[in-house]
Amino acid sequence: MNYSFPKLLEILIEGQGLVLATIVEAEGSAPQVVGASAIFSKAGLEAGTVGGGLLEARAGEAAGKALSDGKARLVSIRLDADPSDREGAICGGAVRVLVDPGVARDRSVFEKALEGFRIRRPGYLVTSILADEGDVVRTEREWVSEAEVRGKDIGCPVPAAWDENAAGAVRPRLISGQGRLVFIEPVRPLPRLIIAGAGHVGGAVARLGQLLDFSVTVIDDRAEYANAKNIPEADEIIVGEIGEEIRKIDDSPDNYFVIVTRGHQKDAEALRGVIGRPAGYVGMIGSRSKINIMRSEFLENGWATEEDWAKVHAPIGLDIGSKTVEEIAVSIAAELVFVRSKRKDAGRGRT
Repeated sequence: MNYSFPKLLEILIEGQGLVLATIVEAEGSAPQVVGASAIFSKAGLEAGTVGGGLLEARAGEAAGKALSDGKARLVSIRLDADPSDREGAICGGAVRVLVDPGVARDRSVFEKALEGFRIRRPGYLVTSILADEGDVVRTEREWVSEAEVRGKDIGCPVPAAWDENAAGAVRPRLISGQGRLVFIEPVRPLPRLIIAGAGHVGGAVARLGQLLDFSVTVIDDRAEYANAKNIPEADEIIVGEIGEEIRKIDDSPDNYFVIVTRGHQKDAEALRGVIGRPAGYVGMIGSRSKINIMRSEFLENGWATEEDWAKVHAPIGLDIGSKTVEEIAVSIAAELVFVRSKRKDAGRGRT
């Protein structure tokens, strides 16, 4: 089962007797990043992960206590056990985990965050953490849209980095002020995978895209292919002229276009609708000879520049020797993940 952040929100909204454990701070080498979350019930881990092993076991113990007394906890866990201790961890780091059994109380907050995903409206989950006794804390949680965060009083100053509309550059952070800790989590829409073509390859890519945390849109001019029964994994299905419908898609650097229509003409229509526009990825299926012919056609007609064409991944997908529909879809999905990962690293200032 895919436990993306939207899926975790759905579980929190629908469930009862649940505890949300979230890494709010980490130092040194840790098996998971700040913002990683897991959901526990009396039966144990239900979804997500804070890193597995000793870390998850300790978080699970704290979750059990929280379920028993209804009190949230801010737990510090060190990961530097002696190497001879087979039950310990030797990562050498430390984390702080917020273990909160009050998620049922905050159902309306999670509903707003999930709605933000669905309508592609970015915002923040803001959790105030107030000390009580020992590791026991009290929590107050709210959803703040990106438009509202500027000048918002959240109990402590908002760092300048949080006041910027820079998708991918803002990461979860624990900050302090006015006698409390505040954990701010950016909740941004999933990157959008727009698949031109609802045939066999398009359907297979849609299935993988959904598993890989993309919001999936499928476009085709054939209603008998472009429908929820044929491609149930799609979040959105558009029936219409492919090139025209692609032009209607709002520009975004988080758009990933995959062109896998039923022929050269339709591929060209789709590509004309997107080439040269802001996008995280544009890829088109086809043999090298077909790609070369189309490249010449686009350049000669002034539909694209050399620079525009250089940004198109064609032939599409990583070269893994794929032959079958499923293998072709895997090669495309692998390239999507590779490009997305490089963009994330660039946003973090890594090379």
